[in-house]
Amino acid sequence: MAMGKYSRVDGKKSSGYGLTITIVLIVSLCLVGAWMFMSSWSAPTESIDFSANERTKDVDTTKSDFKSEEVDRGSKSFPDEKNEETEVVTETNEEKTDPEKSGEENSGEKTESAEERKEFDDKNGDGDRKNGDGEKDTESESDETKQKEKTQLEESSEENKSEDSNGTEENAGESEENTEKKSEENAGETEESTEKSKDVFPAGDQAEITKESSTGSGAWSTQLVESQNEKKAQVSSIKWKVCNVTAGPDYIPCLDNWQAIRKLHSTKHYEHRERHCPEESPRCLVSLPEGYKRSIKWPKSREKIWYTNIPHTKLAEVKGHQNWVKMSGEYLTFPGGGTQFKNGALHYIDFLQESYPDIAWGNRTRVILDVGCGVASFGGYLFDRDVLALSFAPKDEHEAQVQFALERGIPAMSNVMGTKRLPFPGSVFDLIHCARCRVPWHIEGGKLLLELNRALRPGGFFVWSATPVYRKTEEDVGIWKAMSKLTKAMCWELMTIKKDELNEVGAAIYQKPMSNKCYNERSQNEPPLCKDSDDQNAAWNVPLEACIHKVTEDSSKRGAVWPESWPERVETVPQWLDSQEGVYGKPAQEDFTADHERWKTIVSKSYLNGMGIDWSYVRNVMDMRAVYGGFAAALKDLKLWVMNVVPIDSPDTLPIIYERGLFGIYHDWCESFSTYPRTYDLLHADHLFSSLKKRCNLVGVMAEVDRILRPQGTFIVRDDMETIGEIEKMVKSMKWNVRMTHSKDGEGLLSVQKSWWRPTEAETIQSAIA
Repeated sequence: MAMGKYSRVDGKKSSGYGLTITIVLIVSLCLVGAWMFMSSWSAPTESIDFSANERTKDVDTTKSDFKSEEVDRGSKSFPDEKNEETEVVTETNEEKTDPEKSGEENSGEKTESAEERKEFDDKNGDGDRKNGDGEKDTESESDETKQKEKTQLEESSEENKSEDSNGTEENAGESEENTEKKSEENAGETEESTEKSKDVFPAGDQAEITKESSTGSGAWSTQLVESQNEKKAQVSSIKWKVCNVTAGPDYIPCLDNWQAIRKLHSTKHYEHRERHCPEESPRCLVSLPEGYKRSIKWPKSREKIWYTNIPHTKLAEVKGHQNWVKMSGEYLTFPGGGTQFKNGALHYIDFLQESYPDIAWGNRTRVILDVGCGVASFGGYLFDRDVLALSFAPKDEHEAQVQFALERGIPAMSNVMGTKRLPFPGSVFDLIHCARCRVPWHIEGGKLLLELNRALRPGGFFVWSATPVYRKTEEDVGIWKAMSKLTKAMCWELMTIKKDELNEVGAAIYQKPMSNKCYNERSQNEPPLCKDSDDQNAAWNVPLEACIHKVTEDSSKRGAVWPESWPERVETVPQWLDSQEGVYGKPAQEDFTADHERWKTIVSKSYLNGMGIDWSYVRNVMDMRAVYGGFAAALKDLKLWVMNVVPIDSPDTLPIIYERGLFGIYHDWCESFSTYPRTYDLLHADHLFSSLKKRCNLVGVMAEVDRILRPQGTFIVRDDMETIGEIEKMVKSMKWNVRMTHSKDGEGLLSVQKSWWRPTEAETIQSAIA
């Protein structure tokens, strides 16, 4: 048998025996010394008496306080900063031992604790997925719609990818799909781990959990506390500055990016008039023009505005003889004329109706697009015919034309027919109008006119009032021939050509086909039909293509049937929604109706009467996150208009909004909007910011809100309480007036009024220096 080096087999003691005795003696002496040391230490009475049961009671009492505070929020305004700090401490179990509480009885404690655990489970379980009205919260809504509805971002991304090589497309598609799968898996894992934690730590073990969190809270911070404190520090440390930029008080970040414009290789297709957003959204506030006053109320604003609000006279000098705009003392006045209707827009509007009665303003024709609008007098007077006209023109040498339109209270935006699709879905406008709009429709395969064809509803009209229609110069005759050839190849039917004797102009009226018969019978495929994979609704940063989208002939799909006449149209559920699932989880038609009724109730019972808003000053309104357009529909009887914005990462419901006889646009709120500063009287954001802060900085977004909202304008936010708290602190840092706050079941409402305050310090935005 093998034996160790120091083993003995002769029955005598090993040499290690003495070593063992020595170690035992040393350990014994250490233990005796430790006992003597501890017996000399006297622990505080409070610490000795602080049992596990006592700790449980403190936490339960804290939860009870939080519960009563939640109840109070339903009837009181949003708590001040002091209360918010208390909530943070409460939520993270940072307790203080109360001598009075430590001596209290523990009777009834188990019952109270059990009830509050049940409330906690309810709030973090199914109860947390709906707000007080039974509506799903934003996060649940976005999770569901990932599977049910495509967003504009997805549609546009897919459309852009389709133009690349097949290999690139497949790889990109797989990458995007993997990213989405990973995010969905992570979300699923989070939910699964929450459920598992309930199983691993059932109600009977709550005392043990409380014991651990209580003893640990003094020595360790939590990620929740650290993150919330950092957010508060960032918000409280905001030091607003005025933007020092070449455009001054007229600054539009994505159109005044001179740094990007100087790097363009070509401006042939008006690339310099397109959007070029800075890499980081500005976090400064745009200055006010000297002498700026509150805008004149509608309808007087249609005829005159304050000169000091838009102190630009160039257009009055150049276009005054055409009755666009004139100077008159402290006002800029608008006689209602235009290049093609010097004797007034109303006469011109009636002339078009008489030329082709099927136009039927305000009945069949409700939503129109006015291209190259000038100061938008055409759209401004169409309100008298129950027609909504969305007008656009570039920010060009026609100084401030769109700015004039918006100051007058007329829907307008800065945009250009350049290299990208317009930010609208396909087949939505009832009529598109161009009066001397200076767009070369006939060149490059008709690419620009084909973009209008995409946006025009099947059976809709294109009204072209330009010199080639009625003049016989060599240039005009050449353009007319080219246009005639192009429109015939596009299967547009020339319905009539009429001349307005009073204004000495003429108009040609075309109609887009409602079937594909003409396309299929063409002898030449020129312009070509778009590929079947080409999504006509994809519009965000998608390059133009010279192709024709086929029209829908299936009556169960959008575009095959003309909408109901106005005003029935606004409340009619589109038939093509029948087979779809809605944004909020119900069948789409039920979803639509519920949303419509909900906003009617909110607007009539709260917004119109309960917020102290002077609606006589409200003309230009924006819904920053429209879904079905219910908010805008609820305001239809007021003398105002609503720009419905569908964010690119939200379900693509913009076609539904147009179907109702309303209008809107796609937009990414991580970028600035294509409008001038101070152009909206009221901004409305329903559950926008809680989803937005996941991908962009809210300080930059709030700087944009300040930019486009007029002084004394109203800002209404509906969102979760955490987000409402962040927004409230930011608006207070800009010296805005909080008019109303309200909360219920974790959801909040905030109504504020913008002030006249501007910072004294300036910040130079290098990208905006010409």
